[in-house]
Amino acid sequence: MRGDVIQYDDDLGVGFIQGGDGRRYAFEKGDLRRLAPLTKGTTVEFHAVGDRAREIFVVRASQRPAPAPSRFGRFAVAEPAASTTGLWSYFVRGLTANYASFRGRARRKEYWGFYLFWLLAVVLLAFAGAVVDTMVGNMDADPPRMIATMVLPGLFVLATIVPGIAITVRRIHDIGLSGWFYLLILVPWVGGLIIFVFSLIPSQKYENKWGPVPEGISVPEPVALSPPVT
Repeated sequence: MRGDVIQYDDDLGVGFIQGGDGRRYAFEKGDLRRLAPLTKGTTVEFHAVGDRAREIFVVRASQRPAPAPSRFGRFAVAEPAASTTGLWSYFVRGLTANYASFRGRARRKEYWGFYLFWLLAVVLLAFAGAVVDTMVGNMDADPPRMIATMVLPGLFVLATIVPGIAITVRRIHDIGLSGWFYLLILVPWVGGLIIFVFSLIPSQKYENKWGPVPEGISVPEPVALSPPVT
């Protein structure tokens, strides 16, 4: 089984691995096939025996490079990395990298961040359309012809149907359910309410079949084991 080291004390020689099945497995230094430096995030392969991990070997070491300094010399200062868990960042990725991504998971903040800026975009485009209609005289007609007021936000809504479905599917994955539950939205009234409830449920704080815990979700640390008695 594959998993990631989530805690390891080299002095005590004990630690924990988060398995791909979502369970935590305790291990000792003697369970390593080959001695290697272990840090949080190191990917390993192991055999699960009850709640213990045996025959462990490192697959990929944790790599956390330090950010490059913004200035050189004795007063060099490392610039903080740009946030990837901000509401605006989630919205931009939803329209770009994750435009049609139906795999993986989306936490509540990602889901609601996307729809917050989506709604703001619709309102701003409708306002811009109303300004255009006023300038060209469409509002002076009887009745008013709100052509741009309807077309601009309408085109945006059509262009964002796919990412809207995709992020909802990933949100459903995040709570441990199949994305096919999205089809409940086809049920009048009740379906939309169920999807809304799904969007409010907290993330599963362990890796599930649709992917690892989303970035920004804090996973509770396990209680440290006592050193083995010799």
